[in-house]
Amino acid sequence: MAFTDEQLREAEQRADAQRDPHQQLRLALQQAEGYRTYLSSLTGLLTAVFVLKGQDDLSKLSDGPHRAVVSLLSLGFLALITASWLSVLAVHGRPGEQIYAEPTRLLRYEKQRTRRIWRLVEAARWLALIGVLAVAGAVVVTWVRPGT
Repeated sequence: MAFTDEQLREAEQRADAQRDPHQQLRLALQQAEGYRTYLSSLTGLLTAVFVLKGQDDLSKLSDGPHRAVVSLLSLGFLALITASWLSVLAVHGRPGEQIYAEPTRLLRYEKQRTRRIWRLVEAARWLALIGVLAVAGAVVVTWVRPGT
């Protein structure tokens, strides 16, 4: 496929814009916003699934499955809450964080903030996966080991 000189110049301008620290920070914040919304929805959905599809009374489970369900639910919701908190930190940063007006310091801040957002979002993604698997595991235990 052949591209015109104009298309190549425009693509180069877009690539330059994407390398700009301010643009990278904006894109990182957009992605973090999406993850924050996703985690909120996911946590609500999992809670509803467990309440609707899980056993009504966990005390009817025998001791081993009961402990497994409580442990998995605790782990799952702790992981999801932590993931949500990390995504809020990624989007909003820490309260009172100082942003510098000097151009060099501002550019350095934007690069550091972008890296921090990516790390927080990555950690939130893994914690969300752990949370989903733990809650799903708890639901499965209530299905396969019904009360005695």
